[in-house]
Amino acid sequence: MVHKLAALQHATTQWSYGSATAYADPFNDLQLDVLLTHESGEMWRVPAYWAGDQTWTVRFAPPRPGRYSVTTVCTDSANTSLHGQATVLEAAPYTGDHPLLRHGPLQARADGRVLEFADGTPFYWLGDTWWMGLCTRIAWPDEFMRLTADRVAKGFSLIQVVSGLYPDMPALDPRGANEAGLAWQGDFARINPAYFDMADLRLQWLVRSGLVPCVVGCWGYYLPQMGVNRMQAHWRYLIARWGSYPVIWCLAGEGAMPYYLSANPDGDQKCQIEGWTEVARYVRATDPYHRPITIHPTQIGRDQVTDDSVLDFDMLQTGHGGYASVPNTVAKVTAERNRLPTLPVVVAEVNYEGILHGTAAETQRLTYWCSMLSGAAGYTYGANGLWQANTRHHPYGPSPHGASWGDAPWEEAYQLEGSQQLGLAKGLLTAYDWSHFEPHPEWVEPAGSAANVEAPFAAGIPGQVRIIYLYQPTVPWAKTRTWVCQLEPDVSYLAFYWNPRNGRRHDIGAVEPNEEGRWAIPIQPTMSDWVLVLEACGDRAAQPGLAQAHRSAGGSGPTDLGALVAQVLEDLSGTVGARGAEVETPGHWPSVWVDPSQAKAAWAEAIVRAIAHGGSNPRITLRTELIAGGMIRCRVLGDGFDVDFDLPAALMAG
Repeated sequence: MVHKLAALQHATTQWSYGSATAYADPFNDLQLDVLLTHESGEMWRVPAYWAGDQTWTVRFAPPRPGRYSVTTVCTDSANTSLHGQATVLEAAPYTGDHPLLRHGPLQARADGRVLEFADGTPFYWLGDTWWMGLCTRIAWPDEFMRLTADRVAKGFSLIQVVSGLYPDMPALDPRGANEAGLAWQGDFARINPAYFDMADLRLQWLVRSGLVPCVVGCWGYYLPQMGVNRMQAHWRYLIARWGSYPVIWCLAGEGAMPYYLSANPDGDQKCQIEGWTEVARYVRATDPYHRPITIHPTQIGRDQVTDDSVLDFDMLQTGHGGYASVPNTVAKVTAERNRLPTLPVVVAEVNYEGILHGTAAETQRLTYWCSMLSGAAGYTYGANGLWQANTRHHPYGPSPHGASWGDAPWEEAYQLEGSQQLGLAKGLLTAYDWSHFEPHPEWVEPAGSAANVEAPFAAGIPGQVRIIYLYQPTVPWAKTRTWVCQLEPDVSYLAFYWNPRNGRRHDIGAVEPNEEGRWAIPIQPTMSDWVLVLEACGDRAAQPGLAQAHRSAGGSGPTDLGALVAQVLEDLSGTVGARGAEVETPGHWPSVWVDPSQAKAAWAEAIVRAIAHGGSNPRITLRTELIAGGMIRCRVLGDGFDVDFDLPAALMAG
């Protein structure tokens, strides 16, 4: 008998049921569901998961506050310890400030352009690729927490991880194990709950840190190996384990791609496309929360299924060929954005930084800006070495086809400069009503396209703001000029250049178009790529306005880092006092351009871990230093645990 339960709206509450009947094969011998009926009459059917031994666990995130009647339904109705158990759950309203809970669950916006929270707050998808992030190749807790703190500090909002059935390896390769082994037995006879216990810790940490897990069920080629029924059992388990978290479901990675050494690739591909469609329908019917569903493709997500309606948004994978992949990226974003029915389009895999040739930071910026200004709803970064979680001592090794994507360790890959620069780019766009931006190639001459990705790309809101990415510099000796076109005669604009390498701005001043509504773009401050921003002023001014436009990481203005860290230490006073910790802080703190909640989370994670590793009465030292690129390096130094992460310095124009 489970006693009366207390819960919080949108937050996960967990409880368990023990079976008085012993089953030889609990995973396969029965299923347990829990029916929760709200006082309004609305009902949710929540699957329970086998937790090991003779125990089943339920996780529930109440969609609304109020009283719920709880009743269990077991496929073995004769087992009264599991079937017909009844209790009551009381859910209080959520009044906290957690970024993934306070706005309600994620969904596709009604117009099919972006993802948003239930209250209408747009969700800016800046993802990172940790395909192997749930195995020991990124060790728990220290390495995983270090990487998480870095991504939070840089402004990432989502992490793509595969749940146990990994890419670029044979089925259930030992490289995919975590501290408790592999996700499944080698013959796919049953799940290994201990694997998911360890995976839980990692996913829970992402959510706690404000990062949305995009849970990839497996790599696509596992479907013919497992069969649809077994794959549905896999997905039922994932929904029961993680559906109460603010997750996004990705059915598979490279859904329609057959296994590398398949003897029947054409037959496998057909099986996969049809099978993933069936699995998608099962996920939609089984998930009581209706988390957004997509599938990761070899090119286009909705081409991996036979029915567009099983997906909530579209994913793209557009190649790893460096500069040569950019035209395909632009072409796919443009085509899929115009395809009916309208779905948000996310560029989910392209140009890992450090893979093959020509994928350094410059190409990362070009690919990102071309994608977002062409109408993408989100963008996922990736660093070669991080996606497969190479370590210094244990490189990933070859794929089944024999080749290896590289041996750069993730400990170096996560610090590549492209990850910082894309976080800065997010900060610039989120200073505006970015979710209502539309591509406007007619605003520039020449205009960027798939046929000419070096020409300027433009997007924004007419009469409010224009964002123009200039990959090629305008040189003084050029015979032709680059023009901003179709400037509204009744709108006055102020302009500035924004540096996509460090987030600094260079003011230009008033835009003075000619009689044709055209304005010649001035020479850029340096001969490199720049972002040109035009903001309406006066009554037509965009919100939040020019004063905030140069915040570089999503904050509302410069943040006093000393005051922010003082608040973190106050929040952690119980932890600090309980361990007798002594925390040394610098005499002077700089200011930063940053989302305060993200910076607080990064500092808190690092300080808590340093205290945990410091034994009794640990001494923790906090430091900052100005580094290249207008960044502040934040340092938490403890006994056996050091962590660094970078934040944008509050450097104004210049």
